[in-house]
Amino acid sequence: MVLFRSLALLLALAVSDLHCLPWFINISESEGPGATLQSFSFNCSSYTPTLKLLSVQPHSTFFNPPSLARWQGIYVGKLTLSSSARLDALAVNHYELQLQFTCGSQVIEGPLTIDVQRDTGHVQCAGRFVSPAGEIIQVPETVTPGARLYTLLLPGLELQGAQINITSAQDPPYFPGPFSINGHGWLQAPLQGLKGQAQKIFQLQVLVTFGSSQSCRGMLIVKVLPAPSSQVSFLEQNQSITIPEDLVPGSKVVQVQAQGLDVRYEIISPVPCPLFSVGHVDGVVRTTAPLDLAGATGSAVTMLKVKAFERLPPWASDELDLIVNVTPINHWPPRCLPALLVTQIPETAPVGTVLSTFTCTDPDSPGSTLDYQLWFHSPPGSASLCLSNRVLEVNDTLDCDTPGACFQQTASILVFDGGQPLMTTEVPILVMVTPVNEFSPTCVSRTFRVREDAGPSTLLGSVVGTDMDHPHNSIEYHTWDGSATFAVDRLLGEVHLLGPLDYERQTSYRLTVLVTDHSQDQDPTSHRSGSCTITIEVEDVNDHAPACEPPFQELTIHTVPGRSMVVTTVSCRVPEEPQRRAFSYSIVGGNSQSRFSLQGTILMLNDLTGGSPWPEQPRTYELLVRVVDAGPSIPHFSTTATVIVHLVPWRASTVATSTHRATVPSVMTPLLVTNIEAFWQPEPRFVVVLTVTSALLLSALGWLLVRLAQVLQAPSKPAQALLLNSMQGTEGSIEGFTDVPRMETPQTHSSTMSLQHFDGRAQDSCTGRDYLFNTRTGARRWLPGQETT
Repeated sequence: MVLFRSLALLLALAVSDLHCLPWFINISESEGPGATLQSFSFNCSSYTPTLKLLSVQPHSTFFNPPSLARWQGIYVGKLTLSSSARLDALAVNHYELQLQFTCGSQVIEGPLTIDVQRDTGHVQCAGRFVSPAGEIIQVPETVTPGARLYTLLLPGLELQGAQINITSAQDPPYFPGPFSINGHGWLQAPLQGLKGQAQKIFQLQVLVTFGSSQSCRGMLIVKVLPAPSSQVSFLEQNQSITIPEDLVPGSKVVQVQAQGLDVRYEIISPVPCPLFSVGHVDGVVRTTAPLDLAGATGSAVTMLKVKAFERLPPWASDELDLIVNVTPINHWPPRCLPALLVTQIPETAPVGTVLSTFTCTDPDSPGSTLDYQLWFHSPPGSASLCLSNRVLEVNDTLDCDTPGACFQQTASILVFDGGQPLMTTEVPILVMVTPVNEFSPTCVSRTFRVREDAGPSTLLGSVVGTDMDHPHNSIEYHTWDGSATFAVDRLLGEVHLLGPLDYERQTSYRLTVLVTDHSQDQDPTSHRSGSCTITIEVEDVNDHAPACEPPFQELTIHTVPGRSMVVTTVSCRVPEEPQRRAFSYSIVGGNSQSRFSLQGTILMLNDLTGGSPWPEQPRTYELLVRVVDAGPSIPHFSTTATVIVHLVPWRASTVATSTHRATVPSVMTPLLVTNIEAFWQPEPRFVVVLTVTSALLLSALGWLLVRLAQVLQAPSKPAQALLLNSMQGTEGSIEGFTDVPRMETPQTHSSTMSLQHFDGRAQDSCTGRDYLFNTRTGARRWLPGQETT
């Protein structure tokens, strides 16, 4: 959290600790660029603060934007002087800076006052004296020799005892004598004076040294002015001017000027002057008659002598020689043959081919020399043509194979005469460069891949033809052999599929593509062609399921304990694709107790010694073997082969005699019988009818069996009731059964064993004898040893 307090002129940034910012500081004018004016610190724990310099009054670039850095948990701000800082307390001794501090959403602005203190030990070189132009001092040539011309004022110079010297050379004859300067900064004229040095400029390099290591350099420029005089003089004694002959009478030719008091002018030669006059007061020379070179003899060059004199005594004067040259005026521009050039050349024209020779004459001056120049309109700076001695030639190789290079060259031949005013004739030139079919198009042989199940119009790829002639894409594509399976787009070069593909019939195609250029020559019938070979490789697509031969096998195997046996070999292939030989085999049904296994294509009967018990009776297994093609092509197809195996268990035979026991050897050679039977496969509707009929027949048979069971169980119901009553009463009846005396006869054991087949006991209601009965079968047996009561 940041708090701000304002006390009069002091604005401080207060935080949880005692860090604050002083807002009134004093600095010395001797502080240089990069000097730190003040450092201050404050906290802003929750945000990243900013400190900005908003303004400086008075405006100055002496102060850098304040920096802000984090150090040991607090933010430290620093205000420094910029590289352009030159503090001068005599010039500005008070600055007010407006600072802005931001911490999160809190924004506070406050002034920072800076007072620049005078440093008596600091001497600063400033002003025009140290500028590149230097300090200019103007003095008349009549100045007194050795007089003070200028005083060099530098802050603090009077207190430092500085040494001031002129370091530049002051050699004669340019310098009349050396200038001097003392420790007070007084520049003094040479002891010889400056008489006769009017209009001269003297540059003096001055070195100011104070202390042991401080110094600065500057320049003083002394310009000597002519002194006012009562004598008359022209600034130039001779002048020569050129004027055209078409000036009308009264036209200004030139103005002459002379220095003096109240000067007047007159022409003193030739007298009289028929063509020119001079203004008596202003000195302006004007024409007084037409300057017709053809009619006025000697008017081409006129030599005038002009006199300047004072109006009052002592009538000082000076004379000026003025030569006036009159040039003829052009009335007609040069005339050229041909006046217009339109031609065409092929781009294969060699360098130096002459396009035309120009002949021009000047009607105003038939024998004069004319100047010829070649000027290009577009493209600028073209060097394909050149003009040599009025002959226009091909200067560089013409190449139209770059877009916009040279389809036409527009230029002009400018013919200048030597008259006044200068007149020019322009001969337009249009040179059309016609293209020439120089190069044959080419294309790169490529290989495309396509699946054999791709449909018509499938894009296989593009043939890219190139041609060095412009335009580079003016190429047409054709097939060489007119294939009915593939087609090439005439303009785009795209190869499309037209007909079906069959990998089994043909795995690759070679297509010759012919590329032919057009519109690349002035002659529309000029064509060049090239060709390349496109190889189209058909990718195999798995579109046929494997077939097993035979698809159904029925075998009878005589097993031998302790040995694995080969049952049969499953042979499968794809008739339509004889090259496909990779298949995977697996038993997917009928392999109960895992008695069979596959080793590749071989069906094996596993050794049953340590596994399931050996079957005692013949048993039939209906095995389903799934065959899947295992090649890289997708999708994968499969088929199922049926193998019916009848297992006949092995039996050992033994023969016994009174003296020798022989055992039939346990090792028997298995007899492998393969029965291939034709089976009948009825129609589906016949199977449905047979299934429904069988279901009805079984239902009727079941109903009859239930009725028969009910009839057989009806007589035994009273006996069952009697048995139930005897079991719920006393145990006497059961004990009577157990107490039956045993008969020591051979039939006793059989009788006792026979009792175990009866589960009920009852008493006959007529005879009173006890008997046993079977509740399931209804069988009865009288108990022995009981008499009828």
